[in-house]
Amino acid sequence: MIREEIIQKVNAFLIEEFEIDEEQISPEANFKDDLGLESLDFVDIVVVIERDFGFKVKSEDMINIRKLSDLYDYIERQVKVTE
Repeated sequence: MIREEIIQKVNAFLIEEFEIDEEQISPEANFKDDLGLESLDFVDIVVVIERDFGFKVKSEDMINIRKLSDLYDYIERQVKVTE
């Protein structure tokens, strides 16, 4: 899976599930400050990642994810490990 596919899937989920405006989504967008997502929202994000990308997310892996680019990077690394 290429990075563009990862970005498209993640962005589509954020727009659909959290009703985030597409204009707000950028790699440097901070989940809390820019997108208004709280820690409980990460539970939903983890469920979607596990379902759509086929790997188990460890809670300690999510601690350092603050921006969308962090999430894209994390998913990309994990997908490469499972391929």
